[in-house]
Parts: sequence; C-alpha cells; structure tokens
Amino acid sequence: MPDLNANDILTKVARYNLIRNERMVYIDVHERLAGNLAGKFVSVPNLINIIARQEFQGVGETESEALEDCLSKIKGLNIEELFPQKTEEG
Repeated sequence: MPDLNANDILTKVARYNLIRNERMVYIDVHERLAGNLAGKFVSVPNLINIIARQEFQGVGETESEALEDCLSKIKGLNIEELFPQKTEEG
C-alpha cells in the first residue's frame, strides 16, 4: 500500500478518445489503487479540465466494464450535453 494521506485517492489511468460529430472527448478509465471510488474501475468523460456530470460516468469491476457502462450512458448524446452548464446569476 502506498504511503498516502488519509483521504487521498490513487488511480492508474487508461485514456480513450471518442470522436463524435467531428468533436473529441477523452474518456479516462481509472483503476483504483488506493482510496475510495464508486467501484474498482471508474470511467470519466472529460475535456481535460472539465469532467462530465456524474450520471455519465461508468463503473465496473474491469476496465472494459467501466468503459462500456460509460459508453452506454452517453450513447446518442452530443458532447456538450455531458458537462455541467454555466448558469447566469441575476
């Protein structure tokens, strides 16, 4: 077990690129090495500095299960729909 702080999470990441409608989004599949995640593997669509809303993230006992879970959740959606939207404050 790595020497980490109490609430640290350490993951190993595999990166996939999804090109949809001539736009690209990354899907990072995190393998939990230490700490608490939603599952052993968690897949997260992202634009490097913006991560997709939680309902579009996948979970599984293997890398392929987590990726498949994520892909099934985002099927048919435009990339813009995956991410939090800025709200205007009045």
